[in-house]
Amino acid sequence: MRDVVVVGAGGMGRAWLDTVARRDDLRVSAIVDVSVEAARAAGDQRGWDIPCVASVDEAFAAVGRPGMLLNVTIPEAHRAVSEAALRQGVPVLSEKPVTPTVSDALALAAVSEVTGVLLATSQSRRYSAGIRAFREEVAAAGGAAQLTALFFQNPRFGGFRDEMESPLLIDMAIHTFDQARYVLGADPVSVYCDEFSPPWSWYRGGAAAEAVFRFGDGARFSYSGSWCADGLTTSWNGSWRASAAAGSVTWDGEVGVSAQGREGDPRTVRVGDAEEGLDAALAEFVTALDGGPTPSGEVRANIWSLAMVEAALASARTGETVRLDDVFAAASHHAAEAARAAGDHAVADAIARWDGAPPR
Repeated sequence: MRDVVVVGAGGMGRAWLDTVARRDDLRVSAIVDVSVEAARAAGDQRGWDIPCVASVDEAFAAVGRPGMLLNVTIPEAHRAVSEAALRQGVPVLSEKPVTPTVSDALALAAVSEVTGVLLATSQSRRYSAGIRAFREEVAAAGGAAQLTALFFQNPRFGGFRDEMESPLLIDMAIHTFDQARYVLGADPVSVYCDEFSPPWSWYRGGAAAEAVFRFGDGARFSYSGSWCADGLTTSWNGSWRASAAAGSVTWDGEVGVSAQGREGDPRTVRVGDAEEGLDAALAEFVTALDGGPTPSGEVRANIWSLAMVEAALASARTGETVRLDDVFAAASHHAAEAARAAGDHAVADAIARWDGAPPR
């Protein structure tokens, strides 16, 4: 039995509480939230008599060092919460993004390396039977040279997203960008992105974007997205098409995967059964803690998905193609300087050794 501290008692936090509760080898030992009342309400609703406190330090004081921590706070709090746990030897599974910026993510990756404690991000949309079948079919066709994702949704969130400068790219696109890395099995080299808002948009910031990423093997990934598209919306996973040497493959974002080679009719690809979403992300993390493979969302790998967002934003604001190496170089310099200024020379030295993206 492994004790779990869950930090964040909002909607996603409660979803994670239920995900942990579905396993017989984990138990929630404490709930942390800046609103202790919200934490206590979440515990009471589940009939749990456990500490409900306002900080990670209070939780650890109450229950001792747990087996893991789930970081489900707002993105701006991710670094502080994850770092506090890592420095006390507690592995962390964090909601996306691991931090709001690549610079902060590099700093956390360095803390993970220096302490030897695992930090991973839950990119839960990697874990679906549909995308696994799509990825396998693309690989069988020789790997995609051209990959396209359409994402068209129309949520009326209200609140902070309506006021964000770049709501689609900052709050949602990381899912699709991470899925592209997963399907292609590679990392990007550069991006050109054009962000805008249609005249009818109800968002203050850019709610639509067109982006083209070039990957190291020459493959191209094109993203066309909107958060203000009424009618004929796509799945929240988007709608995908891959063109490969041996044919083409499509995925509707749910369970519809189709393929067709140079000859023959289109065929429907069988989609298997497996754990999905939060359950699969948690299972992968626990398996790693038990000595299994490193999670796909381990921080040094996951930084690339965050860097895709940061590079796309930079391209949209400058109107120029942005190289991922340049994003990592600037973030690395900033993170190392900040660590040295704080007197954390071990972290600064780790970041300086990488001189860009951390090795995996």
